[in-house]
Amino acid sequence: MTLRRIQVSEFRCLLSADLDLDPEFTLISGPNASGKTSLLESIYVLGRGRSFRTRRLDNLIRTGSERFTIYGQVDLPERRTGIGVEGSAQGIRAKLSGERVSSLAELAAVLPVQIIDPEVHRLIEEGPSRRRRFLDWGVFHVEHQFVDRWQRYQQVLKQRNAALKARQPHAAVSAWDGDFIRLGEYIHDARVRYVAQLTESARDIAQRLLGMELHLSYRSGWGRDTGLSEALKGSWIHDQEAGITQVGPQRAEIGIRLNGAHVKDRISRGQQKLLAAALLVAQLNLFPKDALARPTLLLDDPAAELDSERLFCLIREVSRQSVQLVVTSLSADFNAFGSPGRRYAINAGSVTRI
Repeated sequence: MTLRRIQVSEFRCLLSADLDLDPEFTLISGPNASGKTSLLESIYVLGRGRSFRTRRLDNLIRTGSERFTIYGQVDLPERRTGIGVEGSAQGIRAKLSGERVSSLAELAAVLPVQIIDPEVHRLIEEGPSRRRRFLDWGVFHVEHQFVDRWQRYQQVLKQRNAALKARQPHAAVSAWDGDFIRLGEYIHDARVRYVAQLTESARDIAQRLLGMELHLSYRSGWGRDTGLSEALKGSWIHDQEAGITQVGPQRAEIGIRLNGAHVKDRISRGQQKLLAAALLVAQLNLFPKDALARPTLLLDDPAAELDSERLFCLIREVSRQSVQLVVTSLSADFNAFGSPGRRYAINAGSVTRI
């Protein structure tokens, strides 16, 4: 139910790395700019098919190479399966048990991976698209039909937008509206249910980490007092002018308040980090106990920029979760989560077991 081995080749500064991971806690230590974050990034790419640091695939390929490869072995109930990702100028290719995947979402089903890193505040600071990805990752793992309907919705949205961009008449554009509304309403309802659960899960965690009262809300991406069908009809002129669909779940947002005030630009960078960490831990707390695989949580230098009191609180919250931990640190003696089952040192992209 966990990632047991990862092999990395030609990824970032890593020429080659081969690690056996502990099912509970693996520690990777080394100086700054040694490749610790790149190693965590490779695990994230294996489970997500994309990076948490960049959208540019060529940034992930080691200088002078044409492609990177990442291979992992995941222990699932009664079997061990292989998972592989290759990135090149042709894009990302992924396989499970030697077979090409039809969707990168298949990776997340066998290797659910999440990260808390020094840039975690971007979940709060950046625009709604990052929070929608965060939200949909959580919904995907608790609602089995979600990913299929989300993918079909994206296809319908793409076709509708193509028709709008081509300045096709109303009849041609509205031919997509039935599926758009049906699938959009399902996504909306699934997200609403999840945000309600997430609020319950995150409230106490945020209180312990920040000493503040957290409230989450879901903003649908269309008017509060109208349904999606009515909103789509009312948006026709705006859609025509913009050449893109202006309403729907693709424009949704999570509203976040602390002590009754919107968090945007109202809390410090340190508070943003703790709030984002609280949301991620709360999400892991909602992970189904009967899921195919246990989540892998990557912690990139958790001691960075947190005072000892806040670090202790974060460690306590993480320790309550049923996750596989892979942690990086400047020190090989970082034992905040107990004694690591595996320890590795990395320097200048070279990894050794210690």
